[in-house]
Amino acid sequence: MKTKKEKALDFLQLAAKGDSREAFGLYTTTNFKHHNVYFRGDAQTIMLAMEDSAKHNPDKIFEVQRALEDGNLVAVHSRVRQSPDEPGYAVIHIFRFEDDKIVEMWDFGQEVPEDIINENGMF
Repeated sequence: MKTKKEKALDFLQLAAKGDSREAFGLYTTTNFKHHNVYFRGDAQTIMLAMEDSAKHNPDKIFEVQRALEDGNLVAVHSRVRQSPDEPGYAVIHIFRFEDDKIVEMWDFGQEVPEDIINENGMF
C-alpha cells in the first residue's frame, strides 16, 4: 500500500506529464477542492487546466526537491520548467487527505529569477 506521500508524488508526476484524469481518478475524493486563485475551486476545472498545460508544454520538466508527510498532510517542494532552457518556478503543493484520498490541495509558486541574490538558491 502506498503512503500518502507516495500518492501525492504520483499524483503530481501523472498530472505533469498530461495524465491528470488518471491522477484525479486514482487519488482524489469526489468532494475534492483546491485553492489555486486562478481557477474555480472544483476538481474538473483544475484537472482540465493541468491537462491543457501538459499539452501546451510537452517538454515540461517536473523535479521533486523534497516531500514531507505529517498525519493527513503532505507537502511537496518542486521545480517546474516548461522547457529545459528556462529557469522555471519553485512550487509547493500541500495536500490534505481523508480516507487515503486527496480531498484538498493548495499550490504556491515563485518564478526562479535569472540573477539570484541569495547564495543558497531556491532549491
